[in-house]
Parts: sequence; C-alpha cells; structure tokens
Amino acid sequence: MIEQLTRQLRRDEGVRAHMYYDSEGYATIGVGRLIDPRRGGGLRDHEIDYLLANDIEETMSALRDRLPWFDALEPARQGVLANMAFNLGVDGLLGFRKTLALVERGEFAAASVEMLDSKWARQVGQRAQRLSEQMRTGRWV
Repeated sequence: MIEQLTRQLRRDEGVRAHMYYDSEGYATIGVGRLIDPRRGGGLRDHEIDYLLANDIEETMSALRDRLPWFDALEPARQGVLANMAFNLGVDGLLGFRKTLALVERGEFAAASVEMLDSKWARQVGQRAQRLSEQMRTGRWV
C-alpha cells in the first residue's frame, strides 16, 4: 500500500527539488510538503539533522577531493575548513589561497591571522574569531 501511495502522490503532487508555491500560494517542497510558516509548515528536528548530516558528509568529501592533505589535519582543524566551506562553498574556501597554504605547511598561528584578514571575517564576525582560535589551537571552540 505504501509503495502504491508513494507512486501515486509523486505523480499527482509532482516532485520538486526546490521550493515552489502551491496553488494556494504557500511555500512547498518535495512532494507537496508544506514548508510555509504561515500554515504551520516547516521541517522537524530529525529532518533538519538528516539534511545537515548529508551536507556535512558532502562537504567533507569535497574537501578530501580538493585538498589532498586534508586528512592529515587534526579533527578540530578539519572542522574549521569544513565550517568555512559550509558557509562559503568549497570553491569559496579555495579562494583563501594564503590561508590554505599556511595550513598545509602546519603554520596554524599564521593561518589563523590570515583568516581574519578577509571580507569573510568582517561579514561573519564572531564566527571568524572562533574559527581562527580553533585553527590556532587545534581545539574545538
């Protein structure tokens, strides 16, 4: 029954990977999933966690592909780069050429200073301060 209903709903509701407005003008996604807060829509905590876990896995995989030395870093420093990539996109992070070169050479204090000398740091404020400290010390903050 569930398989048939699933097939029927996918056909009748349609399948959209991006947010769209339904016939009543409410934000919807997927297969008729209401996400508009005006109608009580949104994601449940377990759905948010599921999406986040997938996004983290994708980001980590991309970093491993693009930075061959990534796995040699301590987890807290990997976390800094993953956090930045999550915010900027992997390509955006790769624009931090000086910072990444310093990280690759193990010059973490210099890399932490370089991180703060950026438009990104001015935009994200305390996030950049925390991540810079984490890069410098190798300890999660």
